[in-house]
Order: sequence, then C-alpha cells, then structure tokens
Amino acid sequence: MTPEFEKRGVKLCGFSCNDAESHRGWIEDIDVATGGKVEFPMFCDPNRDHAVELGILDESNKDTKGLPMTIRSVFILKPDRTIALMMSYPASTGRNFDEILRVIDSLQLTVSSKVATPADWKRGQDVIVNFPLSDAQADEHFGKGAYRIVEVPSEQGKDLPKHYLRYTKDPSV
Repeated sequence: MTPEFEKRGVKLCGFSCNDAESHRGWIEDIDVATGGKVEFPMFCDPNRDHAVELGILDESNKDTKGLPMTIRSVFILKPDRTIALMMSYPASTGRNFDEILRVIDSLQLTVSSKVATPADWKRGQDVIVNFPLSDAQADEHFGKGAYRIVEVPSEQGKDLPKHYLRYTKDPSV
C-alpha cells in the first residue's frame, strides 16, 4: 500500500503501545501473512502515556497483561499539521485502506477545487459543486451548462440564486 500513499504525496507513521522489539516481530508477521511490507516508521508507546493523553484507549479490549488496548485510529493531517479527518476502529476491526485512500483523494481534490465529494465517491466520478457558490459563480467557474442541477423537493417552487445539489465532472481527470 505504501506506493499508493507515496503517489499521493502522503507520509505514513504508525503508533502503537508496543515496544520496538514487538514492532519488529509484528512487521515480520505482516510480511509473511500478507506479503505486504511495512515501510513506515513506528512510534512506540509501551507505557501508554501518549495513548492516555490522546484519549485512544479502549477499556473493553485488554491485552495479555490486562492493559487496555488502543483504539485503532487513523489521523489524516493537513500540510499545516492540523487534523483533517479522524477515523477510529475498535481493536477487533481492521482498517479499510481503500476508504483511507478515497478520503485522501477527496481531501486533496476539494482543497484545490470548488467542489465537494458525495458519499462513496471515487476519483473520476462526478463531484458536487461547492455549496457556497451561487449558480452565477458556478457558471463562471465551471462554464455555463458544465454542471447539472438535481431537482430536490426542498427547492421546488422557489426562485433560488443557488441550488443545493449540483453535479459536475471531476476536475482532477
């Protein structure tokens, strides 16, 4: 998966409540079990000091020592190092890397274009004209006729300067 993140200019870092020796064993296990290589740095927090500070312990799942395990969280940071997105999974559930990549694609597209992405959007599919744009501004930005308005019940019979749901082509393709 690392090449997919690199292709998007994204850096990865792992965080776990295990020590470095445990990480080395886990990395070898991942390689043998999946053929996947873990090629990113791992942050060790065996005393759980940082996990407590971050509030990411799951008291319902304990390790062999009886200590709470960390919630499996994914943090996507913006270039200014603020959090753009957090997704948390219980310790019993694996992460969905296709969804993480989809979110990264959406965040990168919407920061540079006046669009939003709908549920389940994938690169190349139609996107939504960003709501703050009036229809006149959308015409100016995307071109007259370059987007379609979805007729929704809440707008029927109203003369609106902007419509709620307007789709246009993905500008990244």
